[in-house]
Amino acid sequence: MHAVLSARTRRISTATALAVLFSSVALTVGTAGTVAADSAKELPVSAVGDIVVDGAHQRVYVSDPLVGKIVVTDYAGKVEGTLAGLPGVSGLTLSADSGQVFAAVTDKNRIVSVETATYTQTASYDLTGAKGPATLETVDGKVWFGYEGGIGSLDTSGTEPVVKLAQGTGVDWEGAPLLGADPKAPGVLVAGEKAGTWADVAVYDVAGAEPALRTTKTLTGNFKDLDLTPDGEQVLTTWDDGYGYAFPAYSTKDLTQETRYPTDPYPNAVAIAPDGTIAGGSMSWYEPDVHIYRPGVKVPVREYDFPNTGNTSGADELVPAALAWAPDASRVFAVSVNSYGTFTLRTMVEPGKSLPALTLNAPEKAPRAKPLTVTGELTDTVPLPAGTPVTITRTDVEAPSGKALPAVKTKADGSFSFTDSPPAGGKATYAGDATHAAASASDTIEVARSKTTLTLDKNGKVYGYGADVSFTAHLGKTYKNRTVEIWADPYGADKPKKLLKKGAVNSHGDLRATVDMKRDTKVTAVFSGDARSASAKATSTAYAKVRISSAVSKHYKTGKIGSTKYHYFHKNTDPVLATKMTYYKGRKQRFEIEVYGADRKWHAAGSQYFGLAPDGTSPVRLEAPGESGIRARIRSSYVNGSSGDNVNATTHGGWKYLNFTR
Repeated sequence: MHAVLSARTRRISTATALAVLFSSVALTVGTAGTVAADSAKELPVSAVGDIVVDGAHQRVYVSDPLVGKIVVTDYAGKVEGTLAGLPGVSGLTLSADSGQVFAAVTDKNRIVSVETATYTQTASYDLTGAKGPATLETVDGKVWFGYEGGIGSLDTSGTEPVVKLAQGTGVDWEGAPLLGADPKAPGVLVAGEKAGTWADVAVYDVAGAEPALRTTKTLTGNFKDLDLTPDGEQVLTTWDDGYGYAFPAYSTKDLTQETRYPTDPYPNAVAIAPDGTIAGGSMSWYEPDVHIYRPGVKVPVREYDFPNTGNTSGADELVPAALAWAPDASRVFAVSVNSYGTFTLRTMVEPGKSLPALTLNAPEKAPRAKPLTVTGELTDTVPLPAGTPVTITRTDVEAPSGKALPAVKTKADGSFSFTDSPPAGGKATYAGDATHAAASASDTIEVARSKTTLTLDKNGKVYGYGADVSFTAHLGKTYKNRTVEIWADPYGADKPKKLLKKGAVNSHGDLRATVDMKRDTKVTAVFSGDARSASAKATSTAYAKVRISSAVSKHYKTGKIGSTKYHYFHKNTDPVLATKMTYYKGRKQRFEIEVYGADRKWHAAGSQYFGLAPDGTSPVRLEAPGESGIRARIRSSYVNGSSGDNVNATTHGGWKYLNFTR
């Protein structure tokens, strides 16, 4: 039997969730979900231009420039709405009050606004003179857009919309520049060229009536994305900063590099949460695709590896710049694409939580009510302090709701141990609760229990077809439980195992159940055990004959020779033996003949198998001998195994005696 324990971990600043389940023979370690699980849902798009998250309504907007539409989903990826007729639609941005989503309709040189409560288009703004607007950001109520060769702004706060072009001074922009901003950093807009080995980056102060260039610099390029930190102090980009693949962070004062977050090839997306947590994405077939960093810490606190849903050796790829945070930092959303061109919205829950690793070591076996020691270790990329409290709850068959044990604390190296004396067998479970993501491990403790005696009669007995046979299970001494189950499992794949009876044994320890013996049947008695008595099982296999009847025809009379009844045939008449036998698919009867010799003994003259019709009949015509004075006998049999199946016991029909005359 197994004993059940559970453990909870808490700490004031960063608690640790751990769940340790004693449920298998070998120790296993894994992770467990918390409030909500990660999800993935196919998106009905043919390309992805941008992604933006509306936290107020918990909606995700994805633009499809190839088809010219915007798809709106909930946080799990379920499509809630679609806006069509937007050729080349690309960049998206959310208004400060979450009431409108603005979209750059690239092929029409326009920006449209969409009401977030109804997913309906509310306005369309002409950007005459701005060719191919593609990127958008919202700063201080204005919508800033990057178009071919420049940066512009759209102000909808007045009675009439105001569009201004050529706002990206100080840089000769090639193509539509990438834009970056953050609601917590008012008055700051960053821009960068998207392509090229070298790319210009600029920081603008946009709080005034006209933007003012703060600084500009030419950096290592091939940018796929950029973003601004919530404090407005750094801009992060993607690709190679000259020291390897990374998400380099540059000061918004003078664009000098202040730090870098190393990653796998090839970085293609970056998004920063309101609390400063960084989500970096990479197009990595064989490495993780999304990397979560805490500000200033170069080692990811967590990584996500996309599965392979296509037909190539590499996994699904992250779409460039298709990475966005929920405003409350509870989720990161990413769009991936596989080798078939299928796009998937992937929702990663609680990405800022690290994944603790938990190991557990417990004795494989232990005597009941004797002390045993369980040791464990809790480690994490974000170190846990010594003294992290761990509360232990033991759950077993006598305490199914759990019983609290004395709390333990981790040591400086994350190890912990505790001693317990399980009063009963059962399953042992340790569970935890914390701000770290949950981790789990499992092991098995076999807590000794008294051996239980359980017997079942009738084993090996053979019965006639259809006999009602009573089987008796006898249960010996137990601690509390006196319930036994009796199951019948008839031979043959077409008959399932069936519970015949479940109940308490009588004062003699007996429980009886009746089986209608039409097939060989394995009967099993089961005792589930209790706190001090081990589970037990007993089996008994009984056998059932088939039903056989035979009739002779074509004879001209019957008579006795001695005390034996004979059927008389003319020497040239073929006898017919019509047999009927219990039918089973594929079953054959064995037809055999013996001849009476001069030595007054019966001698085998041959046998052959003949199939049964669905009604169980099998007529056989015996060729006449052509001479008189011959006595013979014939019979039909079912032979277990040889007759085409093994669901019944071997059964022989009665002999039929023949006498051939002139």
